[in-house]
Amino acid sequence: MKKTSAYISSEITDNEKEVMEMLSMQRTDLAVELREELDEKEMIPGVHVSTRINRDNDMKETRIDIDSKEGAEKIGKPIGTYITIESEELRCSDEDYHEPMSESLYRHLKEMLGNSRKILIAGLGNRGVTPDALGPLVVDNLYVTRHLLKEEIVQCPYEISAISPGVMAQTGMESQEILLAVIREIQPEVLVVIDALAAGNSNRLNKTIQLADTGIAPGSGVGNHRKAITEETMGIKVIAIGVPTVISVPAIVDDAMDVMLEAFGRNGTRQAIEEFTEEERYQLACEMVEPYLANMFVTPKNIDEAIKRISFTISEAINRLQHSYN
Repeated sequence: MKKTSAYISSEITDNEKEVMEMLSMQRTDLAVELREELDEKEMIPGVHVSTRINRDNDMKETRIDIDSKEGAEKIGKPIGTYITIESEELRCSDEDYHEPMSESLYRHLKEMLGNSRKILIAGLGNRGVTPDALGPLVVDNLYVTRHLLKEEIVQCPYEISAISPGVMAQTGMESQEILLAVIREIQPEVLVVIDALAAGNSNRLNKTIQLADTGIAPGSGVGNHRKAITEETMGIKVIAIGVPTVISVPAIVDDAMDVMLEAFGRNGTRQAIEEFTEEERYQLACEMVEPYLANMFVTPKNIDEAIKRISFTISEAINRLQHSYN
């Protein structure tokens, strides 16, 4: 068996299996990046993209609605709505940085919730691994009200309960299994899951929040596939909130290729690489690194500070629901 890429002519090398495993992985959890990998001029049936830019706070909102099977297959995401909010402010330590992002996330979340009032928040991830601790830290900052409403201590528009189910290595159970048991007991109307994601572009790390009404497949971006948490598997509506905190080494190399292309200028080398498909570029990136690096994911060095700030932003957006009575 020979490699099929045009730029490879040798027999399968020792790291072929590693490369194939990387290529079978979803390189990003972000719908906006999956759309960008396709020809921007290509009209995809059933895929509708709209973008809004707020110049006052340099915040960009991209909404992708997928309403056909063909569109879902082309993008690589289930039918549903995906909203991406991006801002450099999310990377800043300014105390006011979180206000516009939190407000935007609150508005979109409220819209997706519709008339649902009983909400279960699930903070997915491993609290002991900083890039994966987003979900548990969001839960720590939430204003939960289910117990207060049951005791008639407060009056709030939303009944909110929360849980951090941990990861299988800690509990021996899938997060899906734990959440199914909780849902059977407290019977919420909607489940909101919060998790760290993987990015395909380093420029989106720790500055992007994705909101989707299609649920989530934990670990899909890093090849650690766990049972999906969706409306079909949970029996209730599932909304997912995620932030890309890690990126694979081949994806970083792929980013670097764009810089190399600019350095090459308009010559034969540049033209040859520009003719590669996204999959071929990613395969080349995998083969440019050592086999053990092909399966490595990295995170920015200031991840501790970033996760703390971003988790607060998300929790504030959810807590704003209790001040909304319409």
